[in-house]
Amino acid sequence: MASGAQLLDALRVHPGGSELLALAHTGETDVALVGGAVRDMLLGRSPRELDVVVGEGAAPLAERLAESVGAAGAADPRVTVHERFGTAMVEWDAGRVDVAERRAESYPVPGALPEVRRGSVEEDLERRDFTVNAILLPLGGSMVGELVSAEHALEDLVAGRLRVLHDRSFVDDPTRLLRLARYSARLGFEIEPHTAELAAQALAAGALASVSLARVGAELRLALGEADPVAAFAALDQLGVFTALEPRLRFDHDLARAALDLLPEDGRSDLLLLASLLLPIAVDPSEDPEPVMFELLDGWELTVAERQRVMRTALVAPSLDTEMELADMPSELYDALFAHTIEAVALGGALGNAASAAREWIETLRHVELQITGADLLAAGIPTGPEIGRRLGAVLGRKLDGELEDGHDAELRAAIEEGG
Repeated sequence: MASGAQLLDALRVHPGGSELLALAHTGETDVALVGGAVRDMLLGRSPRELDVVVGEGAAPLAERLAESVGAAGAADPRVTVHERFGTAMVEWDAGRVDVAERRAESYPVPGALPEVRRGSVEEDLERRDFTVNAILLPLGGSMVGELVSAEHALEDLVAGRLRVLHDRSFVDDPTRLLRLARYSARLGFEIEPHTAELAAQALAAGALASVSLARVGAELRLALGEADPVAAFAALDQLGVFTALEPRLRFDHDLARAALDLLPEDGRSDLLLLASLLLPIAVDPSEDPEPVMFELLDGWELTVAERQRVMRTALVAPSLDTEMELADMPSELYDALFAHTIEAVALGGALGNAASAAREWIETLRHVELQITGADLLAAGIPTGPEIGRRLGAVLGRKLDGELEDGHDAELRAAIEEGG
């Protein structure tokens, strides 16, 4: 494991790191790197962003940091301040730094947002979710470069183990259940046995019901933003988080991998994974699936367009499998799929034996276009009205099936012949 001095050297080449160190050595001595940033650097990984804690004045430090990275060439660094929690964020194209005042937390009722007050270094570490995130590296003052950690933190990091810091952790903040799964998938860490027991007890007691669906949705979006979202969702499923949210929710790891393998770059992998999660609800004949799916997706705060796309995908994907298998000609495959989301085609193709048909549509058929337009048919004397669309559709079908020579003139002749 790297030393504190080695972490300081690594920090200097991270976006915002040299500016932070400069501030810490010119008056801002009570500033430290903490949490996931320290954890990742100790593991030899590059952190996504830098988490910083200060004794007081998160907003002023964030403003000075923004000035420093701006002076160093960063374009338009932005500062966001959350006064209630004493936090601020500096974000620019190349990096992000989250700044928080050192604090202690208490939870008035399970699942509520915490009440915060200024706290000691020890209290600030003890409020964190897992021991491996309770490690601090001072950037200034007399302890610069000396690692400070909660009990078990460093040994858990070496062992690859996730452990909560106290027995009420999942009761106080049940969203830590989702983070437990997400970190285990991202880091490849095992869950410490007592922590696993506490998680099971919290889920069985309905702890997730004490937090809003919006907070659950925020955690799910973080899981979907992981480098391997399938692994993150599989970990959530294995832990029992999904069934605690809705008993029919299931995540099929192999199905998700197969569907993502079919999904093109212009598809939405996050929406496909959500739709795959909702499949058991979509195919349940005992009740109308749409209100149940709507309540979940609306509660998770998807946009209207995202919610509709997920629902359409989950509802039609099971039948698309059969439709793709029954299509004998490219034109029939086109007719079966053109009105559906690309996620539905990928998911439907992965559900059964239609992967090759889905791939043909995704990679080739959906890109086929006519060179003629309705204007060409009007100029050829065909009257305006539904007949224009019918002839264009018929010519497209012939082009898909390889029955036409290439080119504008061949298409126009075929469209004219359609009337005879």
